[in-house]
Amino acid sequence: MKYLDVKKEGHICWVYLDRTDAMNALSTDVLREFTEFNATLKDDLESRVVIYAGKGDHFSAGADLKEKQKQVSKLEAWRRNFGKPAIWSFLEVDQITIAAIDGYCLGGAACIASACDFRIASDKAILGYPEINLGINLNWLGLPLAVRLIGPAKAKKIVIGGENENAETLLSWGFYDEVHPKDKLFEAARKMAELYASKPPMAAQMIKRSVNELTYSGDNAIMHMDYDQTLLTHETKDRKEAVLSFFEKRDIIAPTAINNNA
Repeated sequence: MKYLDVKKEGHICWVYLDRTDAMNALSTDVLREFTEFNATLKDDLESRVVIYAGKGDHFSAGADLKEKQKQVSKLEAWRRNFGKPAIWSFLEVDQITIAAIDGYCLGGAACIASACDFRIASDKAILGYPEINLGINLNWLGLPLAVRLIGPAKAKKIVIGGENENAETLLSWGFYDEVHPKDKLFEAARKMAELYASKPPMAAQMIKRSVNELTYSGDNAIMHMDYDQTLLTHETKDRKEAVLSFFEKRDIIAPTAINNNA
């Protein structure tokens, strides 16, 4: 694999996204690798917990906007929706999954985090959904996942407001399960993983699957057109002006203001 660095420690599997030259942005190739790797976990009977993290200073800055500027037909763009299958592949992992978040975790990366069973963050973690600032809706199943975690009011606040939130705020909202000092993040993630890895794997994974079916079974049916809506927003003046403004200011995704109010 080009972008994923996988390491095994007994019953714990660490998966590091390694694209530090682009703040671990989610290109099409990265999304493909996640989808393909998550599928291989079906055959991994040794790993009981999978921890996803980013190498370098950030979990991930979200979708690769540079790549998204390539000119393709509407049909090709619709077929090239690799985001939703990638997010769904996280929900279908049998093992217990943990997102260990440091630095920026934006847009599609926040969708990945919300699709994991647990989220543990450093006190320097910054998370947000900047899609609206780019003139588009939140897709990749991100909206129902956010609503499940923090409720409709706060989901509207963070998704419609388009502001980034700090770790303590998201801990109080219930998005994060734990927050730790930056230098203790991976140690804390390992400790959490060891707890779940110590449980009988069949019982743990059956419980997880039942909870996920109860929680998410209707989301794909309800949100089947979220990417269609995104393609529609691509035609709006707001979208075109937002993208132009974005590239005039900076080359890669770089979050702006951080909202420190809970």
